[in-house]
Amino acid sequence: MLKKIMLSIVAVVLLAGVVHLIAQERNDEPATRQTPRQRRGMGRRGEGMTPGGMDRPGRGMGPGQGRFMPGRAGASSIESSPIPKTKAEKKILSILDDMDKNQRRGMMNVPIEDGRLLRLLTETVGAKHVVEIGTSNGYSGIWFCLALRKTGGRLTTYEIDARRASLARENFKRAGIDKLVTLIEGDTHEEVTKLKDPIDVVFIDADKEGYVDYLNKLLPLVRPGGLILAHNINMRGGRGSGIQDYVKAITTNPDLETVFYLQGGGISVTLKKR
Repeated sequence: MLKKIMLSIVAVVLLAGVVHLIAQERNDEPATRQTPRQRRGMGRRGEGMTPGGMDRPGRGMGPGQGRFMPGRAGASSIESSPIPKTKAEKKILSILDDMDKNQRRGMMNVPIEDGRLLRLLTETVGAKHVVEIGTSNGYSGIWFCLALRKTGGRLTTYEIDARRASLARENFKRAGIDKLVTLIEGDTHEEVTKLKDPIDVVFIDADKEGYVDYLNKLLPLVRPGGLILAHNINMRGGRGSGIQDYVKAITTNPDLETVFYLQGGGISVTLKKR
């Protein structure tokens, strides 16, 4: 009798163990067996995944506050702030910050990341002469001058609106770079034909339908190895029709090489080949 009891206990223990293992396997199944959708890395929106399967940043985190994960996509969310090297640069950056906070409305200024790119490209090519089509209140022009004060260059900038031109002159003076700038008021399509000096960098940010005309008139003056930059290059339809013609012009000319920077307001960067 005792032997039968012991065998019954062993059988119960073994049966319980088998049941436990089966239950554990079922509990672990979501972690080890994924649906085809999960294997593709796609979760539902709103469940901590972006449409491409990327983890969303934590809630309450602003731009640039998330951790960068090496080897993963989404690097466009990485941001940094300009760090002044000198007191003079700090002053200029403070003026740009003030303009960004208090003058941006109605001025159609470039975003700060675009301004930083303009400065970077200008200083990289060691530009001596930058031509800007569309001064507005001088915001992008000051970004250019951050580079030109180091390269020993100058800025020629065009603005058709007298009020904006006047405000730009004030801002150039406030930033202490007014001696580097020649501001010309009037119809730019006519005024640029008076230019004779070689150009290192052209920046077009005015009437979109006029982009091709500006390109045709200024390209002969751009030195080999110089750059032609155009803003709002990702506009489509309506006002963007001029952009489409411009894109065709810079991507079908064998003398030019173009890449597109589509962050910020969108900039085409075109090299005039040597």
